[in-house]
Amino acid sequence: MHEWMNWLIISGLVVVLELFSGTFYLLMVALGCAAGGMVAFGGGQLALQLIVAAGVGATATVMLRRSRFGGGQKVIANRDPNVNLDIGQLIQINEWHRVSAERQIARAMYRGAMWDVEFLGVKTVEPGMFTIVEIQGSQLIVQPPQ
Repeated sequence: MHEWMNWLIISGLVVVLELFSGTFYLLMVALGCAAGGMVAFGGGQLALQLIVAAGVGATATVMLRRSRFGGGQKVIANRDPNVNLDIGQLIQINEWHRVSAERQIARAMYRGAMWDVEFLGVKTVEPGMFTIVEIQGSQLIVQPPQ
């Protein structure tokens, strides 16, 4: 079996492993292996094949990391409805207490327990239905429903 075939088999196996990992980084390593195979097909020595494979794989990995696909999204878990299913839910507030000019708090029953609630905003609010926009520990941050 020729060396370039070995490189392509290794590249294919790395692609299969990537399917199980769910990231694009192993695809970059597979590109490096494919580049090593191309050098082998062209008659390059083993040392050159390894250098090209490592160089292409490392360069592709660095380029992926710097792209918008490789950095990952910074998500604030306190406000993300995919992390906390309470975000976006409605809650009934019966009475507000003004603590300062900028801060209004309340106690409300939500999911069978009493929660501390804080209004997100500075205007005076009336009792009623509010939407949960953030959770900070055991405190719900709410705003009027949209």
